[in-house]
Amino acid sequence: MNDTIRDRVAKPEISAANRKGAPREGTRPTRPTRSSCRPGALTRHPDVRTIRAKIVLTFAWSLAAFRSGAAESAWTKFSGNPVIGGQYGTCFDVCVLKEQETYRMWLSWRPKRSLALVESKDGFHWSEPPRLVLGPNKETGWEDDINRPIVIKRSDGYHLWYTGQAKGHSSLGYATSSDGLNWNRMSSKAVLSADQPWEKVAVMCPHVLWDEHTRLFRLWYSGGEQNEPNAIGYATSPDGLHWKKHEANPIFKPDPNLTWEKHKVTACQVLRRGDWHLMFYIGFSDEAHAQIGLARSKDGITGWQRLSTNPIIGPSLPESRTTSSAFTPEPRTGPSATPDWDHDACYKPFAIYDGSKWLLWYNGRHAGVEQIGVAIHLGEDLGF
Repeated sequence: MNDTIRDRVAKPEISAANRKGAPREGTRPTRPTRSSCRPGALTRHPDVRTIRAKIVLTFAWSLAAFRSGAAESAWTKFSGNPVIGGQYGTCFDVCVLKEQETYRMWLSWRPKRSLALVESKDGFHWSEPPRLVLGPNKETGWEDDINRPIVIKRSDGYHLWYTGQAKGHSSLGYATSSDGLNWNRMSSKAVLSADQPWEKVAVMCPHVLWDEHTRLFRLWYSGGEQNEPNAIGYATSPDGLHWKKHEANPIFKPDPNLTWEKHKVTACQVLRRGDWHLMFYIGFSDEAHAQIGLARSKDGITGWQRLSTNPIIGPSLPESRTTSSAFTPEPRTGPSATPDWDHDACYKPFAIYDGSKWLLWYNGRHAGVEQIGVAIHLGEDLGF
């Protein structure tokens, strides 16, 4: 593992037809790889001072917004974004665990149709190249591509649920590991598939919590269309293999009165914080444009309250344009700042509170290119 920085390079030419950005497909066909886009990204580089300067700049910007009370829910994008992608092609839809002083990120690696692992000491600068940890298995008939992982760690090891995709359908698989690197599939069959009308052809984007009190795994998942699912459902399981779907699914649907999420809501992360369940999720205004929102519920199933200042993370727009989002635009300084990398959409949030700040990783899209970035929120209070 080594620290890295990103060097600015010439951007590839993008045709006029592609400038608006086509929607990403749920089957994740290979988009133009980023080998020609920012080839200096994620390469080894000795300039540690530049790395430190980026972090200091980002924290200074966040602190200024926090102290000024500009927005109780203000998020600041890291000035060195994107942090993962570049020469390795599209990396998307991640989950992160912090183990002692190390962040471990499992990510979806589109060119490999596989899951990979990277590690970091600060959450900003990641080991490279990504290390493959679980690949597709075409023999099963439902996981020609695998992606969208969620990993939890218990005393008995690591537990992974992931999306398998084949023949225009998406389902969920389950694997376990003693180290987070070497995984054993627990079944050759999908453990959750689309069998309800609202789920259409796809269940994907799992997020799982272990409830010690009830001795159940709790699953939030997205269901609907293959390109982008439509809403969020809930299920429980005693063993991670056999799931009971909630009778009132979907438990979280788009609000037609909110322009930014009126089309679809999907790909959530759910956290327990005190008496509340917090949900970070994607909202779509249409199929091609997405932002990140936040909601909360007492039981994680009913009575969801959306944050009044949603969306919390949205595309980085040119200086001449404005947005109603509550997030704080990134400071556009330094030779490697790339403010247009998430110009069209912000997908799949995953957040961790480290005791003084929230770190939220997400994948952003500009035209056909998706990469992973991070945003920061100082303090624990998210503005409810």
